[in-house]
Amino acid sequence: MSFHPKMAYDATFHRSARQLEDEGPPFAYTPENRARFDEIITRYPPTQRRSAVLPALYLAQQQQGYITANAIRHVAGLLGITRADVEDVVSYYTMFYTRPVGKFVINVCRTLSCALNGAERVTEALTAKLGIAPGQTDASGTFTLVEVECLGACDRAPAVMVNDAWHECLKPEDVPTLVDGLRARGESALSGCHHVVEKKG
Repeated sequence: MSFHPKMAYDATFHRSARQLEDEGPPFAYTPENRARFDEIITRYPPTQRRSAVLPALYLAQQQQGYITANAIRHVAGLLGITRADVEDVVSYYTMFYTRPVGKFVINVCRTLSCALNGAERVTEALTAKLGIAPGQTDASGTFTLVEVECLGACDRAPAVMVNDAWHECLKPEDVPTLVDGLRARGESALSGCHHVVEKKG
């Protein structure tokens, strides 16, 4: 007599829907980025090299524009950890991209303070101006539009982050001026983080 349940002959099994990263071209840090990595790794105890995974991935993304399977393999090898360890980090954090993105990645905060101050209308204005929906990149490869969770500028909502720079208190009617400014002047068109600007002043 068995206490194990009898399995039906037509049983089906769950199949993972996990998306694997694009293999991409062969990847290795440039000599300059390898030198930066070698400097960064000295900040961690030899037994904790894995703790450098975030800056190591940032270097890879800055070099290539997004994270591929070959970049993951390269970072894992340098840190002495598994590819799965690195994949876990890439899939968890929204600031890592696993497919090509535009020159300017516009991240619109959609959390409570920004939502209450019109972030949805900002996204609608950006969609109308750029001709793309959140998660898409325009045909020229200039802009990618993304909705994200809290950017930590609740007192200056709605906030957007363009690449690693900030623009705060963005009104829907100001979106065309911002987009045109980014095209013409790049990140200098952004207001910057209020706290940083205040500190410099």
